[in-house]
Amino acid sequence: MKVGVVLNPIAGGGRLKRHWPEVAASLKKHFGDFELRETQADGDAERLALDLAASGFDLVIAAGGDGTASEVADGLLQAFDETGRTTELGLLPCGTGIDFARGLGLPREVDATLKHIAEAKPRKVDAGRVCYIDDHGALASRHFINIASLGMSGATDRAVNADKRKGKVSAKALFFWRTVVEFVRYRFQDVSITVDDGTPVEARMALVAVANGKFFGGGMMIAPDAELDDAQFDIVILRAASKLQLIRDIRLLYGGRHRNHPAITILRGKKVVVEPLGDVEKNGALVDIDGESPGRIPATFEILPGALTLRY
Repeated sequence: MKVGVVLNPIAGGGRLKRHWPEVAASLKKHFGDFELRETQADGDAERLALDLAASGFDLVIAAGGDGTASEVADGLLQAFDETGRTTELGLLPCGTGIDFARGLGLPREVDATLKHIAEAKPRKVDAGRVCYIDDHGALASRHFINIASLGMSGATDRAVNADKRKGKVSAKALFFWRTVVEFVRYRFQDVSITVDDGTPVEARMALVAVANGKFFGGGMMIAPDAELDDAQFDIVILRAASKLQLIRDIRLLYGGRHRNHPAITILRGKKVVVEPLGDVEKNGALVDIDGESPGRIPATFEILPGALTLRY
């Protein structure tokens, strides 16, 4: 088996990079020879994964946080579209956000995680594709593996990624604090949400999450019933309500206890179209894609059943 590793050297405050000799020894023990590629800028993980897959590698391990895992998955899915050849994805989680790995129940210790990957049977899981408007006003698209969303989550992502404490404090604490701060600042936005061929739902919302996995935002179980292999999204709509009450109720998200909250609507479907209502500038909500915010709505989200082969 040809194994490649895409390492984000600054993930988790550089934790994996600092301990690389031990990590490399563990990789060698469980997989034999492997090829290491390091990222230097946003988008590198996608490009490196695409190159590894196109070069005939059988397994690519994403060593970093949710952003790294998502970019690597995007590269592998692009390679499949180009070549028809499947390259498996493994995860060595380390970063500010490791919500996708949290949903998989991976071990926390590096050697245990790598042993788990080496012994696991490959499993086909769903992925998503989102088309959106990037920060330059151009139409863009990319794959995602966990959760794509819009509203205050996009603003929170940008605040977390710009926070100088990133990698120095716990992800849960940082996401919780930035969520509260951004929510206080947030102006509810009016959008239209169409699921499959259903009647459009108009909502003044704080958040719309299109979920393949369960967790986002540093441990919030936003979609407690989501499954990675059921060929559909769980769509969670958080409508406008008293900000003070919603801030108090944020704690419900960590335990997935928000299903019956009066401000929450949960739908299921394979395709979701979200468009701003009225003033596009005011209601062009920021998009969050696996912990990164590259643009805004209008956006279309589509499920890709069994598109990704995951080893965990």
